[in-house]
Amino acid sequence: MLRSLYSGVSGMKNFQTELDTIGNNIANVNTYGYKKGRVTFKDAISQTLASATPGTSAQQVGLGSQIGSIDTVDTSGSPESTGRPLDFAITGDGYFRVADGNNTYYTRAGNFYFDDNRRLVNSEGFTVLGTNGQAITLGANVKSFSVATDGTITDQDGNTIGTISIATFQNPAGLTKVGGNLYTTTNSNAGTVTVSQPGQNGAGTIKSGYLEMSNVDLSEELTNMIVAERGFQANTRIITTSDEILQELVNLKR
Repeated sequence: MLRSLYSGVSGMKNFQTELDTIGNNIANVNTYGYKKGRVTFKDAISQTLASATPGTSAQQVGLGSQIGSIDTVDTSGSPESTGRPLDFAITGDGYFRVADGNNTYYTRAGNFYFDDNRRLVNSEGFTVLGTNGQAITLGANVKSFSVATDGTITDQDGNTIGTISIATFQNPAGLTKVGGNLYTTTNSNAGTVTVSQPGQNGAGTIKSGYLEMSNVDLSEELTNMIVAERGFQANTRIITTSDEILQELVNLKR
C-alpha cells in the first residue's frame, strides 16, 4: 500500500485534534480564569531506504505526523471590573486554593460567595482556603468587610477575619485540568507547590472587585482554525490522490 495514504490519515487525525482544541478555546472565550490550550505536532518515524555513505546522505521517507503535545498556555488574562467585593483577580503568578473534603484544587476564577455557614466558597461550594489551611469564615457579628491586596480580610472594626492564600508552582503549565475552572497536581508536572500570602514568595496580589478574563484571543483562534482547516483539507487530498493511484493500479489488470 502507498505510504502517502497512511501519512494523510495521520495528518487528518492530528488536525482534527487541533480543531477540537481550538473549538474548546473559543467556547471558553468568556470563561473566567480559563487558560487556552495549544497543540504541537512532530514527525513520525522515517523509513530509511538507503543508509548514509561518505559523501551521500541517507535516503529517508517520512511516515506521517503525530501529536507532540497539548499545552496549557499559562498567561494572565485581562482583569474585568465587576464592582462586586467577593470577586477577586490575581495580579501576577499563583492560584487560589479551594478544597472539597480532603481534596485541594487550584483556580484562577475568583468569583466567590458565602454559603449558609458564612464560609467563603466558590461556585461549586468548595471552601476557599486561607494561609492557615482552613476555611475563611465570617463571624456572626460581621456586617461588612474589606479585602486588601495582600489577601487580608478585615471586618468593619478592623479585625482580621482571615487571609486568602495563593499557591505558586515551578511549572504552572503542568497542572491538570479537571473542569469547573479547577486544576489539580495529581499526575501532573507542575513541580513543588508553594503556599504564600499574596505578594510574598513570588505570589501575585489580589484585586477585589475584579475577575480575570480568559486569555483566549478570539482573532488568533479563528486564524488558527482557518490554518487547521486547510491542513485537514490538504491531507484529505493526499488520501484522495493515493486512492486514485491505487485505482489505476487495480485497473491495470482487466
